[in-house]
Amino acid sequence: MDILYLLIPLSVILVLFILGGLWWAIYHGQFEDIDAEAERILRND
Repeated sequence: MDILYLLIPLSVILVLFILGGLWWAIYHGQFEDIDAEAERILRND
């Protein structure tokens, strides 16, 4: 039972880091033009 006092805050911190990374990726344009990358793979330039 004592381990829950450690695991619950660590999991909350992990979720905050994941959400922070997702927020950063969205607001810095990482998902702006995902179709161009898919087309680039198929072209043989």
